Amino acid sequence: MSQAKQIVGVEIKDLKTFPDDRGFFREVIRFNDPFFEADSKPSNFAQLSHSKMGKNTVKAWHYHHRQTDWWYCGIGVIHTVLFDLREESPTYQKKMEFLLGESQINPEAKALVVQIPPGVAHGCKVISDLAHLFYVTNETYNPEEEGRYPFNSDVVHHDWGQGEWIVAPKDRVAFEPTAGREKIR
Repeated sequence: MSQAKQIVGVEIKDLKTFPDDRGFFREVIRFNDPFFEADSKPSNFAQLSHSKMGKNTVKAWHYHHRQTDWWYCGIGVIHTVLFDLREESPTYQKKMEFLLGESQINPEAKALVVQIPPGVAHGCKVISDLAHLFYVTNETYNPEEEGRYPFNSDVVHHDWGQGEWIVAPKDRVAFEPTAGREKIR
């Protein structure tokens, strides 16, 4: 899976892994990573979350008006898809897709941190037996700020492939966020 067209504001950090007989060490995020200084404004840390998901779980489409996410798949492999919803963006309606996670499970997967800016829809499908997604956000969770389109919405033209998907009820409905609309960058 290739990283299709780059989306403005999406930053990718390649991670260095230091393996030894015990396993490995990998530094994921530092406060002084360049993506925390976007547009000369520091992006504050607000929350670290962890999502454990089983094979064929699909979580999509989520987007935010204010919140920036930084995703890292520490265990397993997820098919990650990003779609630019920002009408003012030069990459409006562009899509990026790539495998995030362990290359030992799938050689196309990469150990990365991906910055997802406000206005970019994001989703994933677990392609390994199990996956652990860790994500940092610059705002604490506010259900009124997180917008959604159904995972199979025509807004984002994406085929999750064949199979029995595991999809939460909230990922089957649309929700227009009521908070933060004025803050989209």
